[in-house]
Amino acid sequence: MQPQMEDMDLQRAIANAQPQLVESLSHAPEWLLMKAKCFLPHMDLSHMDGITDCKEKVLWLLDTLENAGPIIWKQFIQCVCMECSLPMDLEIQLMSASGEGNLNQKQEAFAEASTQSSSPPTGPVRRRHGSNSHPNGKKSKQQPLDSAERYRHLIIASVSQRYGNERAAGAAVLGQAQPPAFSQAFINLVIRQSKASRLKERADKPREDSAGMQEAEECVDTAVKVSDLFESVVSLGSTRVILLFGKPGMGKTMLMHRLCQKWAEGALPQFLFTFLFEFRQLNLISRKLTLKELLFDLVLQPEDSPDAVFQHLLKNAQRMLFIFDGLDEFVGNIDQPASSCVSPAFHRPMSISELFANFCFGRLLPGCTVLVTSRPKKLPDFLLSRADLLAEIWGFDHEKVEEYASHYFHQHSFKEQAIAHLKNNSKLLSMCLIPALCCIVCVCLEYLLRKRLSKVELPQTMTQFYIKMLLIFISKQQTEGTVSEDTQLKHHRTAILGLCDLALKGLEEKKIVFYVDDIPEHVKEFASLHGLLTVFEVKRSDSLPEAGHAFVHLSLQEFFAALNLMINNAVDGNYLKKKFSLKSKWTLKNEARTEFMENFHIFLSGLSSKACRTFLTQLAERNQVWVRDKQAAILQSLKKLAATNLTGPKIIELCHCTYETQDLELAQHVGSQLNFKYEFRNFRLTPLDVSALVFIINCGRDLTHLDFAGCPMELDCLEVLASCKNIEHLSFRSRKFGDEFAAALSKSLPKIKSLKKLELTGGSITALGLTGLAQVFPNCLQLEEINLQDNRLRDQDMGKVIEMLSRVEKLKMIDLSHNDISVKSVLTLAKGATTCPNITELHIRKDTIMIYFSGQSRRVLRSSNLRRREHKKENAAQIRNLKLRLQDCSLNSQHAREIAALLRGSAHFSEVDLSGNQLGDEGCRELAESLPEAHISKRLDVSNNQISVDGVCCLLDAVNTCLNVVEFEASLHHQTAILKFIGDREFASTHSRDTSRSEDQSGGGESQKSVVSRKIRLTDSGFPTGDLDKLCTVLKKCSGVSEFDLSNNSLGDQGVGKLVGLLPELKAVNSLKLSGNQISLSAVFGLAQCLSALELIKSIDISLGNTQSVHLTFWESVRNSTTRSAGKFPAHPQHLENDYCFRLRECTVSPEDMDTLCQILGKCTGLTELELSRNALSDQSIERLLISLPRLHSLKLLSIRNNKFSPNCTLLLANSLNLCERIREVEVRSSENAFLHLAGKIESQETSCRLTDCSIGQNEVEELCRILEQCGHLAELDLSGNQLGNEGLRCLLDRLLQVHVSRLLNLSHNKISQDGVLHLINTLSTCRNVTEVQVSLCSKATSLIKFTREDEPRKILRLTECNFQTEHLPKLFSLLQKCTNLTEYISTNNNMTTRAVEDLLQAVRKNLGTLRISIEEQWVRNESITSLLQMAVHPHWNVTEITKVWACGVLSSSSSPRISKDKGLLRVGVGFPHRMEKMESVVSRLNQYRLEAKHIHFLQKCTQLQELSWSCVDLNNAEEAMLASMLLTLPALRKFELMSSSVTPSGMGHLVAGLQQCHAIEELNLGSLGLDDTAILMLVPGLHKMPLLKRLLLNNNNIGSEGCSHLAEALKNAPHMEEINLSHNKIERAGLEKIAMLLPEMQNIKRVDLSSNSIGPAGGEMLAEVLGRCRHLEELLLARNHVGDKTAARLSLSLPSMCHLKILHLQSNNIGSLGGTPLAKGLVECQQLEEISLSENSFGDGAIRTLSEGLPRFTRLRKIELKLCGISDGVSRHLALGFSRCPVIEEIILSWNSLGDEGALELATVLPRMARLRMLDLDNNRIAARGARKLAEELVKCCGIQVIRLWNNPVPKNIEESLTKQDARLHFSFF
Repeated sequence: MQPQMEDMDLQRAIANAQPQLVESLSHAPEWLLMKAKCFLPHMDLSHMDGITDCKEKVLWLLDTLENAGPIIWKQFIQCVCMECSLPMDLEIQLMSASGEGNLNQKQEAFAEASTQSSSPPTGPVRRRHGSNSHPNGKKSKQQPLDSAERYRHLIIASVSQRYGNERAAGAAVLGQAQPPAFSQAFINLVIRQSKASRLKERADKPREDSAGMQEAEECVDTAVKVSDLFESVVSLGSTRVILLFGKPGMGKTMLMHRLCQKWAEGALPQFLFTFLFEFRQLNLISRKLTLKELLFDLVLQPEDSPDAVFQHLLKNAQRMLFIFDGLDEFVGNIDQPASSCVSPAFHRPMSISELFANFCFGRLLPGCTVLVTSRPKKLPDFLLSRADLLAEIWGFDHEKVEEYASHYFHQHSFKEQAIAHLKNNSKLLSMCLIPALCCIVCVCLEYLLRKRLSKVELPQTMTQFYIKMLLIFISKQQTEGTVSEDTQLKHHRTAILGLCDLALKGLEEKKIVFYVDDIPEHVKEFASLHGLLTVFEVKRSDSLPEAGHAFVHLSLQEFFAALNLMINNAVDGNYLKKKFSLKSKWTLKNEARTEFMENFHIFLSGLSSKACRTFLTQLAERNQVWVRDKQAAILQSLKKLAATNLTGPKIIELCHCTYETQDLELAQHVGSQLNFKYEFRNFRLTPLDVSALVFIINCGRDLTHLDFAGCPMELDCLEVLASCKNIEHLSFRSRKFGDEFAAALSKSLPKIKSLKKLELTGGSITALGLTGLAQVFPNCLQLEEINLQDNRLRDQDMGKVIEMLSRVEKLKMIDLSHNDISVKSVLTLAKGATTCPNITELHIRKDTIMIYFSGQSRRVLRSSNLRRREHKKENAAQIRNLKLRLQDCSLNSQHAREIAALLRGSAHFSEVDLSGNQLGDEGCRELAESLPEAHISKRLDVSNNQISVDGVCCLLDAVNTCLNVVEFEASLHHQTAILKFIGDREFASTHSRDTSRSEDQSGGGESQKSVVSRKIRLTDSGFPTGDLDKLCTVLKKCSGVSEFDLSNNSLGDQGVGKLVGLLPELKAVNSLKLSGNQISLSAVFGLAQCLSALELIKSIDISLGNTQSVHLTFWESVRNSTTRSAGKFPAHPQHLENDYCFRLRECTVSPEDMDTLCQILGKCTGLTELELSRNALSDQSIERLLISLPRLHSLKLLSIRNNKFSPNCTLLLANSLNLCERIREVEVRSSENAFLHLAGKIESQETSCRLTDCSIGQNEVEELCRILEQCGHLAELDLSGNQLGNEGLRCLLDRLLQVHVSRLLNLSHNKISQDGVLHLINTLSTCRNVTEVQVSLCSKATSLIKFTREDEPRKILRLTECNFQTEHLPKLFSLLQKCTNLTEYISTNNNMTTRAVEDLLQAVRKNLGTLRISIEEQWVRNESITSLLQMAVHPHWNVTEITKVWACGVLSSSSSPRISKDKGLLRVGVGFPHRMEKMESVVSRLNQYRLEAKHIHFLQKCTQLQELSWSCVDLNNAEEAMLASMLLTLPALRKFELMSSSVTPSGMGHLVAGLQQCHAIEELNLGSLGLDDTAILMLVPGLHKMPLLKRLLLNNNNIGSEGCSHLAEALKNAPHMEEINLSHNKIERAGLEKIAMLLPEMQNIKRVDLSSNSIGPAGGEMLAEVLGRCRHLEELLLARNHVGDKTAARLSLSLPSMCHLKILHLQSNNIGSLGGTPLAKGLVECQQLEEISLSENSFGDGAIRTLSEGLPRFTRLRKIELKLCGISDGVSRHLALGFSRCPVIEEIILSWNSLGDEGALELATVLPRMARLRMLDLDNNRIAARGARKLAEELVKCCGIQVIRLWNNPVPKNIEESLTKQDARLHFSFF
């Protein structure tokens, strides 16, 4: 009846209040419609949109709700009271009628059931209330508030009950009953708030590679309290998100529980409600929930009026705190809500991830505070962007560790002992900084101290602590007597294995909360008993609470999971490696992971240590071998991991793993793989991290570099770092590091004994922090570099810096850049630098400040006697030269006075750089006035200081007043002004150097002071007329300056004239540059007049092209020359007549201008060289120049380059031979370049005319011949490369007798045919003085005619590839028939058939003399040899020699026969009057021909045969016997050669038997036969029968020491011996000694070749001593014997006795400077030397200089080889001067050295002096474009040089091509 009465009361109350209620609700019709839809979800209310009258709509909705039933109607009225603002009387009436505040029976029953249902003790308990809880509820306006308030008290009670004693409960689950005091204690954690959003970068990518992180480091993290987290977030009505992260074990969850408890105690009054959600429980919710369900079903149901309570929560959202703990444990994906989604309905069901995301974005309960905790892993991007505050839990510091231990042990007597144990063990203390580990350490320490052991030994690693903790928990539950750990472990093995299975299964299934059914009963009983599992209430949506189980900490689950893998019989090594993969931990560390594995890899590594092997063996019940194999798999994985490319966090993880193994060998391997440099970027490091890192570094053998950039670091890390002994370079870079950090670091630095470099950059260190550091720096004995860049040091601190840091003994550099400094600080530092004795350089430029120190100890010597003895040395050492660089420092003229005062002080400066300031002219004047008193040794730079001409003149005055200024360089346009010095005046003679003086001064007398070359360069300044006069006034005083450069000043003709007018006053000038001054041809004439006006002028070089160039050089005056050091070779030869040259380039010179120029030059008596280049001279201008040549009496060379000549102009140049009698050579190349060489005196000398590639054709031949006929002494005419053709050639040859060429006519490349060849052949008979004609129509197109003045009978014709046709051969034979004096005819591939040969032999038949015919054609084959032999015995032809080669038949006639056989070649003939061709050159062309018996039978008829030569033949036994018998018939044989053939031992016997009968043999050559000692023994009897033997050649065999002994016995009876060749054998010292002892007895010995043997140093010394007695020796070849320095030194003593020595080869003999210098001195005494080879020896500069000094004494030296001798530019001048004094030098080999441009310039300078030089080899040096151009320039003056080789030098390709085109004698290719 009661419900019915209440309904009736409600109806009456609504009826009475209806008008008032309708009026109130009509103001909110939308709200009413929304509520109607909520209460009537199945009713269609869409038609309500059509009702426009609000009151009508309200009435209809109220009627509909009332008709829906009493329950809905009552609930609706209650909702109206809760949510609407109603009049007080109406609200009381409705609340009273609706019964708000009372529970119905159903609700009470549910509450009763919930209260009495079984729940764990730790779960929340509902508080029941009676009906009289609120006696005035029905009548009071506060009833809804009372419901919310009751709900709040209900939550407070629940939180207090659950978390109030949780620490005691937490301690209990660790297996111990803690005392009450400890259970009430909570140790605050270290929390640091970050004002920079770095977590996103840290989570996504640890930014190890980013260089610039200062923008993220500007705000320093600050330590905060928990309450400060909420106060620091300013609320503006929007949701506040706080993200709190921390590493595992830091106490995040415990802190959240503590936070809830403090709220319940009233410590956070700003929050009315606090809700804690743990993600590990939220993982269990699979269905979607509404916000109301989330709050009430998962946390706590209100006792009454849930809707009213919910509405209250919605209204007070700004005073609500929602805690989401363990975001990293959530298995789902959390995404940002769609932007289109508006604020969601509170009743819309959502997933957990959606609910969380909407909380963070303020779409649920906007204005609330959301606190999220997580491990520092990848987090949702939106959360990082939405977070209003980031903070990190750092765990404990040392103070909190001690505080925790004090509470833990406060009731124990051993409390102080325990605390001391922790404090004294740094590794243990580092572990305790992690709260979870601190608890475990205390548990283990308590257990061990309770046992009262004499020595407490705690575990070393985290894994070992967990093992120890497990054993302690087990042992503490034993009630029996003492039971061993092994027994206990065995007893509980099954339960432990079950727990391991549970842990691993949970991690694999991403499960950390387990239900009762998931855990076997015996496992649950074991784990609960020993506190390994915790039990708590779990709710899954609206279901009843149930019990959930979890490991007390996730790391404990990881430990048991890792233990499972190590003891599971089903897991092998491969599976372990798979689980311990890079993917699982490091490679994908920055990706989202679903596995809860933070320490899993560390536990696996720890279980792989030897210390855990027994534990694992017992649990697995397997032997240690099985366990060791599994451990080895983990260790192997770590080794492989160390070899990969690891970033900073990965390195730390690897160090942890390696430390856990405690394997020193592994640690050493890992350290070696990390390349000894550790870079860490933007992630936090804990002391435990640093401990692991130090372990790795200390296990290594090498010094390392540690670089921490942007890494938050506890100060305790520095204390750990101090134990690292192998740190060489330590770097910290973070704005968070300030004075506190510096103070902590100062305590650690002295302990790092090997530290050399310290960097503290980008920090906040002030003078306070630096002071502490500076006090300990002197104790860092190896410290060399300090970098304090970008800190907070200020002006007032700078003075202290130098004072403090100057005491650091080995300090070399300190960097103070990017600190807060002003001009005042700059001057303070400058003054300090001048007074500090060990500062060597101060460099300041804008924000850059670098101070360099000497790095030498300044300590006083301990011995007073030693101080007195070395007083002078010490004083000299203390005179240091300071570099002072104050650039861009805003210094003005006022500051210049202070700097000038510094310069006048006692300090000595090497450089003073003041560029980039505002000193102005006044400042420059102050500095210039101070220079005479200053001590500057190198340079003063005042560039970019706003100076004008006045400032320049002030500085110029310093050149006159300050004697040690050697160079001044200034440019007003570029604002440069630099003064260079030679040193302090008192040390000027020490610093100055005579460049021509040799380093070897051992024989020198008193040294003389050299004159210093002083220079002034004033360029790019544009001096106006007035300024120029002012400048000239100052320059006139600079009489001691030798070089002036006044280029690019727009002086014009007048300005240049003024400066040239100063030259008579400038007594010391040797160079004046006036380039780029816009002069005209008039100024050129004025400069040309200087040649006659100035006596010592050397050259004038002028170019008027786009870039004008004017350069005047001068010879040194007699006064200066006499004051130079008396060196061996002066820099320039002394000129009795001052020779000079005039060069004019890129200037248009008309005929009239040419007349003017020649008229001026004609007055210059010393002009020796005139060069006109790129001047576009016309024929008339050139003609007038040539006409003027006789007036240029001293001219030696006229060069006209890059000037296009017409054919007529070319003839004009040729005609110059007739215009000027002094011209000796005219050379015109490519119609562009002309060179005329003139003799110094008019005398009868040969002349040459070379007109190559000048397009001379038939039309010009007549005129050319007319010109040449007037040349009486024409020795050489070169017309190659023209266009004569057959007719032009004929015309020239017809007048050949009138031309009178005496040496050579070169007509190559003139497009002639076979008819032209016949014209050339005809000269052999028509011209009596023609001695040789050489013609080739192949690609070489050679056409040469050689002449002789003597009546020489020799006439030679060489024809190559002329391709004669049938019609040409009769004409050829006819011409040959006329040439009765022909002595040699050589035909190569001229289409000569057999018939043609026969006709040829008939045509050339002659009765007297010798004619040798060589025919090379394809038809000469084996089958033709018989016919050739028949020719040899033909009675009419008198052919005496036949040689057969692959493509060559040679026939010759004479009177005495000679036979030679070379690889199938058969020659029958006689010796010629001239020397035969060397057989070596013939052998290279021969092809094998098989000797037949009939041929030998023919040879046996030649009884007068004198020479027999065979090579490259293979003789069989029969042929060997025939050869021996043939030798018996040749008694007149003088020369026998058998080379490069195969001879059997029996054949050697036959050969020796035959040779024994040849008593007349003078030369025996058995080279390259492979003869060994046995063969030599067989040869000895034959040698005894050769008394006339002169030359014995046994090279390229296998003769050893024994063979030499036999040979020596035979040679005792060879008094006529002239040559012994034993090169390329195997002769050692023992055999050499036998031969060497015979040499002095051989009075006729002239040539000894022992190259390429194994003589060695000992044999070399012995031989060198013997050679001193061989006075008639002419050639000595000892190459490639490695005799060394001692042999060279000994040989130098013997060389003076070898007065006839002409050739010496010593290449590749390991001769260095010790032997090279005496050898060079000894060579000087051999003045007959013609050829020297010293290649492939590293003599050194001293030996090369000594050799260079002696070169002038080699008056007959033709060739010198110095290849691969390490010759550099440093000795090039000495070598060049030495070469220039060798009068007959022809070939110089300097390839494969280190000569550069300077060396090339030196060699080029002396080329014109070497008249007979033919070849200079500079291959493979370092000559670049400049050197190559200089060589080409001087090569023009050298007619005799045939080639200069420059292959493989760094000359650009385009320049190579240009220079080759300019002069083909420059060879840049290898071939």
